Amino acid sequence: MALVSDVLDWLRSLPPAALLAGAGALVFGETTLGLGFVAPGETGLFILGTTATSAWRFLLMWLVTTLCAVAGYSVGYLIGRKLGPRLRRTKVVRRHGDGWDRALDQLRRRGAWAVFVGIFLPVLRTLMPAAAGASRLPYRKFLPVAFLGGAAWCALHIGIGAAAGEAARQLENAVGVGSWIVLALVVLVAGSVYLVRRRRARH
Repeated sequence: MALVSDVLDWLRSLPPAALLAGAGALVFGETTLGLGFVAPGETGLFILGTTATSAWRFLLMWLVTTLCAVAGYSVGYLIGRKLGPRLRRTKVVRRHGDGWDRALDQLRRRGAWAVFVGIFLPVLRTLMPAAAGASRLPYRKFLPVAFLGGAAWCALHIGIGAAAGEAARQLENAVGVGSWIVLALVVLVAGSVYLVRRRRARH
């Protein structure tokens, strides 16, 4: 049985509206302050990107996720605008204080373009919009770079997912299911060894 192909075929058999809604929700969660630390936005978008098997599917998913990304960035911006410097003392931000300080430093040095750069960096992607709001960066300057960054970020991960899905199909056809089973066993053994060593280290 072609394991990877079956998974990809199952994903592609899901209703397009459900796939788009799932991709949009993941991206919104990734880009909204706080949710981005727990929501698997990048991984989810990468996986759902494997269903973008045609130009129109790619463009539609890109459009939906870009709009959801901009919505998430805007929510983060508004939170930062409303709470201001007090946001630094909240439980969520305190856990990532270094990232918050880096975001503010980049905003002071680069202005609105720090938002664009931050979108491609872990932690900063979630904190930067709120930091922009707290630093009183005008929304008219924030929105264009947030849109450009969100569009580029979504296109990148959807494109990687689409390419990986096609590559996985070709690889599976070439090497057969036996190699995938061997690979799965290797990963399982390596994971077991890692967990055992970690448990011993704790004790």
